[in-house]
Amino acid sequence: MAEESFQEKTEQATPKKKEDARKKGQVARSTELSSVAILAASLLALWGLGGYMRSRLEEIMLYSFVGIFDVELDALSIQSHIHRWMFDFVILLCPLFLFLAITAVAVNVAQVGILLSTTSLEPKANRISPMSGIKRIFSAKGMVELAKGLFKIAIIAVVVYKTLLSETETMRSMFDMDVAKIFSLSGDLILSLGFRIVMLLLILAIIDYAFQRFDYEKNLRMTHQEVKQELKQQEGDPLIRSRIRSLQREMSQRRMMDDVGSADVVVTNPTHVAVALRYDPATMPAPLVVAKGQRLMAQRIKDLARESKIPLVENKPLARTLYKAVQVGDQIPDELFRATAEVLAFVFQLKQRREQGAHP
Repeated sequence: MAEESFQEKTEQATPKKKEDARKKGQVARSTELSSVAILAASLLALWGLGGYMRSRLEEIMLYSFVGIFDVELDALSIQSHIHRWMFDFVILLCPLFLFLAITAVAVNVAQVGILLSTTSLEPKANRISPMSGIKRIFSAKGMVELAKGLFKIAIIAVVVYKTLLSETETMRSMFDMDVAKIFSLSGDLILSLGFRIVMLLLILAIIDYAFQRFDYEKNLRMTHQEVKQELKQQEGDPLIRSRIRSLQREMSQRRMMDDVGSADVVVTNPTHVAVALRYDPATMPAPLVVAKGQRLMAQRIKDLARESKIPLVENKPLARTLYKAVQVGDQIPDELFRATAEVLAFVFQLKQRREQGAHP
């Protein structure tokens, strides 16, 4: 562990580590991008819903300051009027809030996907510790965030100053206009200024998002030892895997030896290779290899065949070809069917002679 602590984290994070970090709520996310998206959505909503909101606000104001004099207020009616005012304001602001909520969800899903994690909500002592808070404020990340905030304020101040300076004549002319015209021009000026600020902040937010992704990948980097350890945990200890494979081979060989007794013939090399075949013309389209082996395994197959009185046929080319080309449990290919059929025909004829000799 001491040696691992001095290793450099040069390896990219594995999918498992990324998934574990995601479950803890650690994702590459830019709050700047979310804020700019909500600000842009607000401006779009005001631009698109401005007429509706203005007409609804006029109705509320007329009722509140003019129509209310035609109504007798008492202890019973005042509550209904308050409810009406609250309902009118909800109807006025509901489309705006709904649009902003959809935008906030959409921009976060676009950044990190659908993620539900309660890890970040769990209480931790360092979150309420004053010293931890001071360390976070004066940390390198805190200084970077402070510099980003001051830079944004300076840039926005410059944009506001340049915009208002270019609209000086328009603002001077407002002194000779009626209230409706002043509100109209003020609204256009605010929207124009707002869209300029949004475009500027959007560029900064995209840069911030790219930095957040880079910083996220950098923080998740692993040492070479950590990658090896994780791979070992996922796949298991090499000695255990080797032992499992050995047991699987033994079980496979044991099953294969048990199937030798069901073979119709064993084709031999004669000493180095043995291939056991089974064939039932009524149910099988081609002969099936039930067992095969070399050297000691071949000798074991032949011994079992003799114990079960299964014919041994010496055919060196066929035995070698079957051993190399056909796996245990597979049927022989078409190009070997004729040579194999000749062997099986000889075996079946031999069986018939034995049966005829046993029953004269």
